[in-house]
Amino acid sequence: MAWEWYAQRWRHWIRPALMALYVLGLMVVIPLLCHQIAASGATPTDQAKFAGGIATLLALPFSIWEIAQHMVHYTRPHLQKFIIRILWMVPIYSLNAWLALIFPETGIYLDTLRECYEAYVIYNFMAFLLNFLYFEADMTTTELRSQHSHFFPFCCLSPCDGGSDFIETCKHGALQYTVIRPLTTVIALMCELGGVYGEGKFSLSVAYPYILVVNNLSQFVAMYSLAMFYTAYRKVLDPMKPLSKFLCIKAVVFFSFFQSCIISIMVYYGVIQTSFASQEQDVAQIGRSIQDFLICMEMLLAALAHFFAFSHKPYVDRTAPQVDCCSSFLAMWDVSDVTQDVTNHIRHVGASIASHVPSQPFYSISAGFQRL
Repeated sequence: MAWEWYAQRWRHWIRPALMALYVLGLMVVIPLLCHQIAASGATPTDQAKFAGGIATLLALPFSIWEIAQHMVHYTRPHLQKFIIRILWMVPIYSLNAWLALIFPETGIYLDTLRECYEAYVIYNFMAFLLNFLYFEADMTTTELRSQHSHFFPFCCLSPCDGGSDFIETCKHGALQYTVIRPLTTVIALMCELGGVYGEGKFSLSVAYPYILVVNNLSQFVAMYSLAMFYTAYRKVLDPMKPLSKFLCIKAVVFFSFFQSCIISIMVYYGVIQTSFASQEQDVAQIGRSIQDFLICMEMLLAALAHFFAFSHKPYVDRTAPQVDCCSSFLAMWDVSDVTQDVTNHIRHVGASIASHVPSQPFYSISAGFQRL
């Protein structure tokens, strides 16, 4: 009986409990940071750790609060499941980068986890857009079948036909990054363990430049696919205000990647090394530390942007069926849709390579719905 009472009243105590845990965390972490700086004489490295820690502690409550609010008002699971996964990006990125600053020897492993979640975010954003299109958009036959023009730098190409084939192409364009990014990340980790990765070194004798090119091409295809999908159906998607959401994803995922590339180039040619780091640090560690510090700072801005772009307010509906806390919490960790879509994507690519013709469309992201 006690458990049933708590399950029914969880909406009343979950938010105060989160705030209490956050305050306790501040009471422990901030004094420890201050003590470390006082003991070491406030070296530049310790200053970066302190500033990054403060930015992380400021960013966390915005994201955790929005996640809790979506769980409390879990009225449209077909959309909010993906929003919650996207919102977890800020806590994961910021904590990951801050821990990498504190424990630099673990940076390569922490970056591996962050980069894998980066691909996961792209999948969830595309799934969010598709589910809105299938569940809630009011699309006419003309909108579904119209042609869509390419934009720069491919504006000279012939327009592509719309409809289900176009949606499938955009979906697979985003999904390929979900497959390639974790794969190249694992390869990079194996090369690092084998001593042939050469992070931050632009030499043909190491693996870093090759993996960088593959990641760049894969990201470009994913970004172009998302942009094509958005421009083609922006009027249909307008009720859920997609522009702010699209810019949030693009800024965090794609900007952070190109930022790391620019930092690596500047460190490799000595622009940053001579100004901000000692000669005792190697190229990879310098570039990684700068990137981690910038991510800590940027996640504070991202948390504020997500707070408004992925707000829970449109989903507050007192008349809708109320979901219990266990169901809304477990829905965040159910990745069966991801494995199904990735499997289907690999099969689609294999069938396309084997036959040189597109395979039949499928909609596992919105399984159970009629084909458009």
